Amino acid sequence: MNTPTDQSWAAQAPVAQDPVVLASHPVEPQSQPATVRNPAPTPDLSIVIPAMNEEESLGTLHERILDVCQRADQRVEVIFIDDGSSDATWARMSDLATAHRGTRAIRLRRNFGKAAALSAGFSVARGKIVITMDADLQDDPDEIPRFLETLDKESLDVVSGWKRVRHDPWHKVLPSRVFNAMVSGLTGVRLHDHNCGFKAYRHDVLDEVDLYGERHRFIPVLAAARGWKVGEIEVLHHPRVHGQSKYGLSRLGKGFLDLMSIYLLTGYARRPLHLIGSAGLMCFAVGSLGMIYLSVMWVLTRLGSGEPLHLHATAVFYYCILAVLLGAQCVLAGLIAELIVSVSAARDRSLRTLQGNATGAQRGVADESLPRSSVLYSVSETVGRR
Repeated sequence: MNTPTDQSWAAQAPVAQDPVVLASHPVEPQSQPATVRNPAPTPDLSIVIPAMNEEESLGTLHERILDVCQRADQRVEVIFIDDGSSDATWARMSDLATAHRGTRAIRLRRNFGKAAALSAGFSVARGKIVITMDADLQDDPDEIPRFLETLDKESLDVVSGWKRVRHDPWHKVLPSRVFNAMVSGLTGVRLHDHNCGFKAYRHDVLDEVDLYGERHRFIPVLAAARGWKVGEIEVLHHPRVHGQSKYGLSRLGKGFLDLMSIYLLTGYARRPLHLIGSAGLMCFAVGSLGMIYLSVMWVLTRLGSGEPLHLHATAVFYYCILAVLLGAQCVLAGLIAELIVSVSAARDRSLRTLQGNATGAQRGVADESLPRSSVLYSVSETVGRR
């Protein structure tokens, strides 16, 4: 009879010693311990550069950025985004990302616009400070230390560049000046050059800003509406050496529409009834006063000896009815908008709670080096290491 000790020893004995047993029950390979890859050090600075058909300028720009950041003792990552180029821009980006650690290249499947390209770059940026600049060599990388110095010395969260002296054609300068005056006057964010693509942000600011359409121009406005401090510095602007400008008079109309959208979002996003309801009350009041006036005149003309007033033959009567109906509809629309905002806020709180729990449960599993999925753009491929 086997004792408990014998049974325990038999259970632990390796069966692989018997060739017959080994043939019928092959030993499963032991799993190797997962290789733990040391994470790359977090960069001090992320530079996001959207580009479209800028193959000739990328190499020079990349070299100058690395040189400036090395002299400034800043650990930097450079993120290029190819926004649907038709030349060799992607090939040049890929070569730079392959040859230099800390340089990454993201390719969008087609031209989605500058806001979408910047959003793709922001989704992978890891630096505490994020700088955006154009790829056409008109923005001077030597200005980067001045941006960083202004952020720290003046305790700012966003620093926008101001190209006081511009080397652009008139059809690009004129719409920009008109647009800047409109934005500053309507939003209260007094910047000389809202259109300048050379800006510096603290990373936390970008977590609270949603980009789509042409809203990349309004990041300082959106940030100021959230309580972040916004400032401005003058920057050098060089003439374009390669390629051609992608903007002109056509963007003035789009910019005006975007400005209306930004004004509504920053001023009435959480209180739509104050805007729609105010307009509705005004229409309702004007229509009601007109109806009262016509009613009084209808009575007086019949009490006197003059010709009586016939409301159906008076155009003002119909205008007053229209104003009353329009006012009532605006007030109802404002109430519905308030209900939508209230429900949306409650849903957002629930989603944030769920996402926070999921992030805590899966921390370390997701690959944060890849651009987040978005309805704004579609990523074709990425090149580069962190």
